[in-house]
Amino acid sequence: MAIEIKILAWSCALLLVHIFAAAHLKTKQYGTKWNMGARDESLPPLAPVAGRLVRAQANFLETYPIAIICLFGVVVADKATETTALGGWLWLGARAAYLPLYGMGVPVIRTLAYGVSLVGLALIFQALVSG
Repeated sequence: MAIEIKILAWSCALLLVHIFAAAHLKTKQYGTKWNMGARDESLPPLAPVAGRLVRAQANFLETYPIAIICLFGVVVADKATETTALGGWLWLGARAAYLPLYGMGVPVIRTLAYGVSLVGLALIFQALVSG
């Protein structure tokens, strides 16, 4: 199996971590009745950490479709290389680091992690569109 497909599989696990981390803190703040209900009521703003985890999840979802297309695309197009594998691991590792960095409110380094993830995607994208 191509490494890029394994990276995609692990990215599914990371997405679940994002979802459950944010949902856990939201449920902790708003209660299980809210979680199991229709969620129609107006609510107070989220506590800072919960809000950061929700924003980190949204940020992950902004670039996730690009990662899926690029990682799957290089496999389908038979353009997977050591460079695309490196790009995939850079993307996944940086995205995994981004979540706790954002959750803890760490400035600058969080943005650097995001930048590293984009470099990883660029490596894959370049291979996908070349030649």
